[in-house]
Amino acid sequence: MRWIDLLRMSSGNLKRRKLRTFLTILGVVIGTASIVVMISLGLGMQESMYREVEQSGGITNLTVTGKQTEGSMYYMSSGDSDQQEPSKYITDDVINQLKQLEHVKSANPILDVSAIALKGKYMGYLQLRGMTPEALKEQNIKLAAGGRLPDPDSANLELVFGNGVLTSFYEKTTGKGYWETGEIPDVDLAHDQMFLILDQDGYFQTQNQGAGMSAGGGEGGANQTPVKPPKKYVVQSSGVVEGDIDTYNANFYYVYCDIDKLEELLKKEFRGRVIPGQPSTKSGKPYKQFVYSSASVQAENLDDVDELSATIRNMGYQVTTNAEYMESMKKQFAMIQAVLGGIGAVSLFVAAIGIANTMMMSIYERTKEIGVIKVLGCGLKNIKQMFLMEAAFIGFIGGVVGNILSFLLSFIINFLTQSGNAMGIDGNISYIPPWLVLASMAFAVFVGMAAGYFPALRAMRLSPLAAIHNE
Repeated sequence: MRWIDLLRMSSGNLKRRKLRTFLTILGVVIGTASIVVMISLGLGMQESMYREVEQSGGITNLTVTGKQTEGSMYYMSSGDSDQQEPSKYITDDVINQLKQLEHVKSANPILDVSAIALKGKYMGYLQLRGMTPEALKEQNIKLAAGGRLPDPDSANLELVFGNGVLTSFYEKTTGKGYWETGEIPDVDLAHDQMFLILDQDGYFQTQNQGAGMSAGGGEGGANQTPVKPPKKYVVQSSGVVEGDIDTYNANFYYVYCDIDKLEELLKKEFRGRVIPGQPSTKSGKPYKQFVYSSASVQAENLDDVDELSATIRNMGYQVTTNAEYMESMKKQFAMIQAVLGGIGAVSLFVAAIGIANTMMMSIYERTKEIGVIKVLGCGLKNIKQMFLMEAAFIGFIGGVVGNILSFLLSFIINFLTQSGNAMGIDGNISYIPPWLVLASMAFAVFVGMAAGYFPALRAMRLSPLAAIHNE
């Protein structure tokens, strides 16, 4: 019997029992959609992780952390309990040493500083991150239209604002901001100039001093030593990270600037004093060298990352690598996808039982037809192929419709979660790649054929005479 004849007979048999075929296909549709949507959630988180790594210098990036000072803004841990606490500060000398290491493409300092921004009735707490122009380019920061990276030769300090920095601004009088009121502060980060205050302690002391004098009518202030107000530096934006206030990404809260310009302003503001976050001598005087929060090192190749990481750790520093982070997250996402896929597979397993039941019922109803076909000379192999083809048809149609339903559900999920950002994920929370569509289609057909295999064997083994005489 030709394949075209088998195809025609199989499709005709399915059409004759439309309701039963529809219900059986519906089970496959639900099962396929469940698997695809469940796995797509894990893939969405994985894609978000890839974008975050790309925005953090790429997979060949290493973050080197030295000895921490009192009042340091951040402490970056590698998550490796075997690593010892760093014993040395990161200074310009250390940066030069890192540059001389084998397999190092570039090494640049990073300076993290907290500051206050003033604009009209608003006050914002900024997380300044000073970086070299080279390191800023390696960050792969996506800026909104018209934006650019800070110019190190600018007269004023230029800033690149993260798209979520507005959430750090509060009204001076009420102390309420976006998270309390739900209203975005009336500050245009892209165009407004604002005042930057580096000496936060000095600012609050002058504010408290002024409040005390007002409350006490000047009587309490007479015994107080006047505090000199800190300098207010005029700053402006050179760009804003792409995305609105609800679009989370790796640069969401950061404010980037040129590290040399930031270091210059800090030394000018705290001349003769210890800069917050910087170490001091035993006598309380400023440390002889400027200390950076961390260093960003780029390896020449991915294969060099592990060797370079071990070398820097042996120098007495802590190292975190994007490659290690990705490897760790991949294992976690693989477990998540396996669990989610397993949940969806239960539905397809139930659908397989439905296919097997449908095929068995079809055999009982067509026993005489099978006997006639055998008597007319149809081979046993052809009979088996006919029933397997019917089961494959059910799996194929269910797979196609199930994938269409999956894309619809994925769109609804992404829309309801505001493109993933409601869960702190950069991008869509559900992501369906082409390979997942093809794999789910193949799996649905395989499940259909597997479920129809034993019914097909039963049909093949029926005695022709018994089948013809069957009532």
